[in-house]
Amino acid sequence: MGELPVTQMSEAREPAQKNWRDSSSQQWASFLRNREEQVFLTLTLLIGALVGMVVVAFILLTERSGARLYPAGAAAWRRLLVPVAGSAVMGYLLYRFFPDARGSGIPQTKAALYARGGRISLGTVIGKFFCTSTTLASGIPLGREGPAVQVGAGIASVLGRKLGLRPERVKALIPVGAAAAVAAAFNTPLAAVLFALEEVVGDLHAPVLGSVVLASATSWAMLRLLLGNDPLFQVPQYQLVHPGEFGIYAVLGVAGGFVSVAFTKLLLWMRARFLQFPKKSLWFQPVAGGLAVGIMGWFVPQLLGVGYKHVGEVLNGRMALRLMILLLVLKLVAVATSYASGNAGGIFGPSLFLGAMLGGIVGTAAQHLLPGYAGPPGAYALVGMGAAFAGIIRAPMTSVVMIFEITRDYAVIVPLMISNLVSFFISSRFQKQPIYEVLAHQDGIHLPTVERRQQERLRQVQQAMREATEVLNAEMTVQEALEKSKSGEFHAWPVCDERGVIGVISLQGLQSANSDGLAKKRLAEIVDQDEFPHVHGDHTLHLALDRMGASRLDLLPVVSRANVHHLEGVVMLPDVLALYGVGQSESQ
Repeated sequence: MGELPVTQMSEAREPAQKNWRDSSSQQWASFLRNREEQVFLTLTLLIGALVGMVVVAFILLTERSGARLYPAGAAAWRRLLVPVAGSAVMGYLLYRFFPDARGSGIPQTKAALYARGGRISLGTVIGKFFCTSTTLASGIPLGREGPAVQVGAGIASVLGRKLGLRPERVKALIPVGAAAAVAAAFNTPLAAVLFALEEVVGDLHAPVLGSVVLASATSWAMLRLLLGNDPLFQVPQYQLVHPGEFGIYAVLGVAGGFVSVAFTKLLLWMRARFLQFPKKSLWFQPVAGGLAVGIMGWFVPQLLGVGYKHVGEVLNGRMALRLMILLLVLKLVAVATSYASGNAGGIFGPSLFLGAMLGGIVGTAAQHLLPGYAGPPGAYALVGMGAAFAGIIRAPMTSVVMIFEITRDYAVIVPLMISNLVSFFISSRFQKQPIYEVLAHQDGIHLPTVERRQQERLRQVQQAMREATEVLNAEMTVQEALEKSKSGEFHAWPVCDERGVIGVISLQGLQSANSDGLAKKRLAEIVDQDEFPHVHGDHTLHLALDRMGASRLDLLPVVSRANVHHLEGVVMLPDVLALYGVGQSESQ
């Protein structure tokens, strides 16, 4: 027998390979349905470890590249040309290959969670990593933490989709990856958990809390394994000199609030102007930021890069007052220009830099004017970091815990809370919308606002509840109930016995039972007394709508939490819609 030709062998092999792939896919899908929780848990650990390694690589790449491109004591021309060249290269890469990698990364991460079904492409992850590395290595003074959040969330998204998880599960992985990134970037696992829930999800009670904690701890463990357990900043122990010092920290909070407002408004205004330029200029726009940074860096080298080394100097009281004032002003303008022009990088790190400089200024002035009441300037620089972070990022809880983890000193908590609260209040008062929400809105993405979520929580069943004027006795027959329904205005009724409400039945349900030959049956025999549809007065209206849809009823009994049979009233579909401004209430 002769051998089959190569083409025929190949054609015979293809169906077998296809059948094997289909069989493997079916087996995996079956396994995933039965073991989804275990797969999700294992994936959480994998994401934490992988994101931790990627963030460590991100830190090492940007720091070592920056040290070679513009080393200390290098010629001034390097400080001018390197930022310009870096922003030009990065701008072309973003325009040509990675358009979704533009910006800080946190608005894009929230957009993936709320508007894109949890989808972040692998190309965006790769582009964000290398474009941000190019930006930071060339001296552009933006942060690495925001981009790290998008990279971490992107890794989680890619893995979740590759494994075939349901879209809801993929979305749940977004804050998991974000927390892992922050834990490794700052060496602050607790603050990472809070940030993922407070800023990314917007709910401290989100059901993904356990997974977020696990990923954060795993990423932090990977950071310790690869880089050791050194804190981001070496800070001396804080001590309160005098109770009157709390007043100085309140003043620092006021200053932090106004600096936060100035920074936010300047950045948003400049970005709005850049967005008005033709799209074909997008690749060249980042050069404007690079040129501004280069010119400033020519005269003030400390401006270049993230600047954590100089933050450490301020925290330990080793920077002069004039330099702190100069860096505060120049950094604010440089960061706003760099970000607004389209450079890839975040505002997470710069907010800490601005806060450290501001705190150092306030602390130095306080020590000079009130030597017996003020502590060292480094303590104020530390609290100033938290105040600026709370004012710009609008995550006050994360700010308190982050600074506490950085210092590992409980004594700093009270001054932090005072300054953060004052800064947050002033920032919220003069800049109504948080910066990330406005940045997303400028890109045409409408994220759910904090006010909207609070409004939804405030819309409760008790606002639409009315008195239960029509109920059906459980001893009634189906036929008797149908007769009574003819004189009523409702299409569904609570069914009650001596205990109280035991169920709910609709007109359609009565008619169906009657046509099935159950006209003589008592209502108690045909309603589900174990799990009947109901709501509580403190339930949200959207939950009431969900339950109405699931049970196909336009009326639900409102029962007491202390006794499910105690009928407090009823909620009707027209009344709920009327509260949302749709239609008219039945009572009108």
